[in-house]
Amino acid sequence: MDLGIAGRTAIVCASSRGLGKACAHALAQAGVNVVLNGRDEAKLDAAVKEIASDTDVDITPVAADVSTSEGQQTLLAAAPQPDILVNNNGGPPRKDYSELDREAMVNGVVMNMVTPIELVQAVIGPMVKRKFGRIVNITSASVKHPLTGLDLSSGARAGLTAFLAGVARQVAADNVTINNILPGAFDTDRLRSGLQGAANAQGVPIEKIVEQRMANIPSGRFGHPDEFGNACAFLCSTHASYITGQNLLIDGGDFDGAF
Repeated sequence: MDLGIAGRTAIVCASSRGLGKACAHALAQAGVNVVLNGRDEAKLDAAVKEIASDTDVDITPVAADVSTSEGQQTLLAAAPQPDILVNNNGGPPRKDYSELDREAMVNGVVMNMVTPIELVQAVIGPMVKRKFGRIVNITSASVKHPLTGLDLSSGARAGLTAFLAGVARQVAADNVTINNILPGAFDTDRLRSGLQGAANAQGVPIEKIVEQRMANIPSGRFGHPDEFGNACAFLCSTHASYITGQNLLIDGGDFDGAF
């Protein structure tokens, strides 16, 4: 399917690996010029080479921490008026709610709520004037399905969801859409790291933890990052102009609910 966005420009935050990279790759395959972002220059360079190997678009790497004002300025300097913004950022580490102090809570909210809102504020005006814009926020399945120890991440991402729900309605008539994708268990370095941590804590092989985790997913497997990336690219397409203010849960049926 031709997504109708070839020649557009996208900023994809935290895209040197994992789901962010999958989104950037899918957009590049659709003909979109992509600004890649990450804090690790080696991983960023590797992502550029991987995406460039089978696409013919401009790929601009930007090594920066998007949680900081300086990082955001560097990122926006590479593409001051993007047509597409994919917000993504690492979340705070797993920690029991009773152990969180004020500094940790503020940092978590900055990472997963304030930062994406600031980037939306920076790019949405020109999108409205051009009558085209696509904003996709990578949040988490934990927004709908809270997970013990991820209370801070869940709360901050839920706050982002609620904040932008109203904004999405304000700009819908200008062909600017804002949607959220809520990933469940996808086969990424982040997931594998968490599974290895659980295996170490229980003193069992990681294969056992993987088997147990997959057994709880109706699809019987982890998601592939390219499945996520393709869903993101579709939400950025011309075909998705009537989809806005929505939360797309991609978790293989893990969330046990009808709504």
